[in-house]
Amino acid sequence: MTTQNTAHARHLIDGVWTDSTTVGESLDPATGEVLGTYADGGTDEAKAAVEAARRAFRTGDWARDRDLRARALFEMSDRMAERRDELVALLSRENGKIPAEAALEVDLTISKIRYYGALALTESGRAAEVKPGLYSMTLRQPVGVAGVIAPWNSPVILSVRSFAPALAAGATVVLKLPAQTALTNHLLYEIVAATTALPPGVFNAFTESGSAGARHLVADPGVDVISYTGSTRVGRAIMADASASLKGMSLELGGKTPMIVFDDADLDAAVPVLTKAITTFTGQFCMTGSRILVQRGVADALRSRLSAALEAVRVGPGTDPASEMGPLVDLANADRVDRVVADAAEYAEVLVRGGRITEGPLARGAFVRPSLVEVQDVDRPIVQQEVFGPVATFEVFDDEADAIARANATEFGLAASVWSRDADRPLRVARELEAGTVWSNTWAVIVDQMEEGGFKQSGVGRLNGERALEEFQEIKHIVHPAPRAA
Repeated sequence: MTTQNTAHARHLIDGVWTDSTTVGESLDPATGEVLGTYADGGTDEAKAAVEAARRAFRTGDWARDRDLRARALFEMSDRMAERRDELVALLSRENGKIPAEAALEVDLTISKIRYYGALALTESGRAAEVKPGLYSMTLRQPVGVAGVIAPWNSPVILSVRSFAPALAAGATVVLKLPAQTALTNHLLYEIVAATTALPPGVFNAFTESGSAGARHLVADPGVDVISYTGSTRVGRAIMADASASLKGMSLELGGKTPMIVFDDADLDAAVPVLTKAITTFTGQFCMTGSRILVQRGVADALRSRLSAALEAVRVGPGTDPASEMGPLVDLANADRVDRVVADAAEYAEVLVRGGRITEGPLARGAFVRPSLVEVQDVDRPIVQQEVFGPVATFEVFDDEADAIARANATEFGLAASVWSRDADRPLRVARELEAGTVWSNTWAVIVDQMEEGGFKQSGVGRLNGERALEEFQEIKHIVHPAPRAA
């Protein structure tokens, strides 16, 4: 496998750099300037990638050789560490993250690859003599070809979060990434391609601005499992389209994370975290703290303090060290988020207007300021629909039961956060919340060793932890009679 300049991004299929007849431009969301060009893939690239992955799975040693898998993943993490600074800079420039947030994404990714390299060597099967002379055992085998579809908001870690356990499990991979981060995608492909222990065809990747290639992965019977991270709407469509082949499905979908602040919470500790929960990755995060639920006794204090904190957030490009929040990924999304707040003003009180920056040097970029909207009725669109931008609702509750009912009042159930000085309340409330992750007096603490996923319409399956490997494995039961010799 070879590398090439990321000024023009290509696909990586069967160990070969591949171009497309269609070429697109990657834009800097802070300035609108062209950063480079990319091969814009689709169905043809998806077909070729599936064929390569299928062939590598059937003819190579990848599915059987766990030592090879561990060695390749450990080497891959080393290759990423070597190009860490380059990857951070490009991710920040093309995706819009401020450098500290881009660095956080890349550093977490390096450790995640190493974790799955270790899990490639870990076995959790069972064996027993279930009756005299009758032996029974379970073996975990890779399912086959894994189709991974990851989003632009955190393309490095969210793609690796799926394809690293798939590789560790012994599956081969076809990865589809979106065009908004085409150059970053290519650099990630280069890092994987530089992994000498990885056989050609085990990892294949293409970038596309549309969805034809992704739809092919879902429909192709040569793909055995789909791992998708993205919106609930698309997740439903993927599940429906995959039903014809009954392929396995791992979906991490949308979220409306309630940040529940009780009267006895430490507001000095809470306010900075709540602010970050709304503004990290410019709110383009499935776990964005997009609902601030506050008990009535501290509502006035929190309303004032959080409004001031959001108004003080320094918005700017990643090239400015003073920037605390970067642009959205593109102008279309900036306009969309601004319209959400404008529409909410018809039925709610806008505490902090935020919205599009239309004057001064930032006007040509996809910049918005954070917004905070106070809502009484949980049925309102801004409460029920994922905004995917730096916008939060402010909702007042009376007691624990009211807080739990409000927190559970949406179709989402990805994450939640509970703030209280009471030793027992966070655990008691967490037990009743319909969410896959609940933090106590903190937010967005995610560890490789523990599973992550959603309740309700926030997804099916789990990633991270040992369970992630199971999403890409089948369990085979082997029974062997060996009675005692006469």
